[in-house]
Amino acid sequence: MAKPAPAEPSWIWPLVEALSAAIDAKDATPASHGRRIAFHATEIARALGMPAEDRQALRLAALLHDIGKLAVPEHILSKPGPLTPEEFQKIRAHPEVGAAIVATAPCPWPVAPLVRCHHERWDGKGYPAGLKGEDIPLGARILSVVDYFDALMTERPYHKAMSQDVAISLLVQEAGKGLDPIVVATFVELLPSLGATAAAEDHAPVLHAAASGPRGVFEDIAQAHREIHGLYEIAQAMNASLGVADTMAIIAVKLQSLVPFACCALFLYDEEDEVLRCRFATGADARIVQQVAVRVGEGLSGWVAVNRRALVNARPSADLEASGLTASTTSLQSALVSPLVLGDRFIGAMAVYHQEESAYNDDHRRLLDRVSEQAAAVIHHAILYEQLKEDSLTDPETGLPNARFLFMHLSRELARAERLKSEVSLIRLHLDDLKAINDTFGWDAGNRALVEVAKLLRAAIRPYDICARHDLGAWFILVLSDCGAEEAAHRRLDLQEALAAVPFEARPGHPARLWLSAGIAVFPHDGTTYEALMLAADRRTSPKVH
Repeated sequence: MAKPAPAEPSWIWPLVEALSAAIDAKDATPASHGRRIAFHATEIARALGMPAEDRQALRLAALLHDIGKLAVPEHILSKPGPLTPEEFQKIRAHPEVGAAIVATAPCPWPVAPLVRCHHERWDGKGYPAGLKGEDIPLGARILSVVDYFDALMTERPYHKAMSQDVAISLLVQEAGKGLDPIVVATFVELLPSLGATAAAEDHAPVLHAAASGPRGVFEDIAQAHREIHGLYEIAQAMNASLGVADTMAIIAVKLQSLVPFACCALFLYDEEDEVLRCRFATGADARIVQQVAVRVGEGLSGWVAVNRRALVNARPSADLEASGLTASTTSLQSALVSPLVLGDRFIGAMAVYHQEESAYNDDHRRLLDRVSEQAAAVIHHAILYEQLKEDSLTDPETGLPNARFLFMHLSRELARAERLKSEVSLIRLHLDDLKAINDTFGWDAGNRALVEVAKLLRAAIRPYDICARHDLGAWFILVLSDCGAEEAAHRRLDLQEALAAVPFEARPGHPARLWLSAGIAVFPHDGTTYEALMLAADRRTSPKVH
């Protein structure tokens, strides 16, 4: 006499359905995904004449078919772009992992083979075993069809939801390729009669029972998934060599999905004067926040600098007051500020602001602290990157732009002037007394003379003009946009007279008069290229001979 099948426990289906909903939430798929797959699969199985015991196995396999994704990193499951070969290999492992998990549980039906084979393809190009045609268990073939259709019909990180007509069309195209053609035809024929019942399955009470409280447990699972993915995205986004502003712009975009804010800002610590200055701000009242500069111990970021821990729901106006700004000008009501620490070194603070009072909680603090831990090294590297870039374009003695920067800037200005049919004047200046000062009083006196000239020229030009040191000698170049020959001549004379009036002592008790020889060239009249203008200005410069 055949041994009777073990009795089916009454609690097994509610338990498995709740577990399925939890898996769906973790994988960022709709909570009804597993139940909908199970319903469609068992209806197809019934239409194909599958025995009741096999239908039960299929129903259980449908609910647990993605359990193996517990072994797949969350950022891969929710990655919006194409997977790398390494990432796809991790995805391919989930049917085997799922089958191994299911096989460890005492079950009256053969479920593990269906979980293992639900990504096999009718043409033999699937995984994990590359089974083909009817070598794939019928239950797994059914599962493949309904899983594929449901994936097309629902929003996923890597594609938008499709209409039913488009999904059916793609399903039919895959018949005989990836999917069993008989199962596809059966499903398409049944689909019109399955809609209402499937919708009822989506709202089955087990999901509501599990979702008690202000926020359901499945939403908690989904939120945890979003946190991990958000942190991963931030880490990935901070790999590039970028400046501070570009780095923070990326961080701010990614951070928005983790911590709500109306404004996000970065404060960097200047060790020389012990002041934290805003280097980046975006969002509401960003222009106001950008003006903030506070001493260590003052304001919010100054407090964070001393205590090396986050401030939660602090008053944004405290930073404005510490900076001498009017606090009433901001609409921001609460702030969350986290320190940026690299090793034992404090480099700054990251802050988010909200327009509601007490908007932040410990979860927000924890997440911003995590982001700040990742961001500290990247922002430090961004600072070094900017310094290196600035050093490569800056004259070390005077702090003025160097010849390399001059070439880049003038090339852009000439292209702009050509488009706008405007003029650009180039004034080539020579500090005539430099050689005599160096020979008589030494290089230190000569360097001080260069610094005096640079200071005067920098103060005399308009914000959109530039003054560069052309080489390591006595030459300076002014580039004056939208400036013709007559105006340039007046500017040259004013500069020469202003420098001549500067009291300069090459050595205490030894005054020296500084004088600039100058030559002017104007685009487009004297040339249309960097080289032509420099040559024209050089011909018109007659340095004093000693």
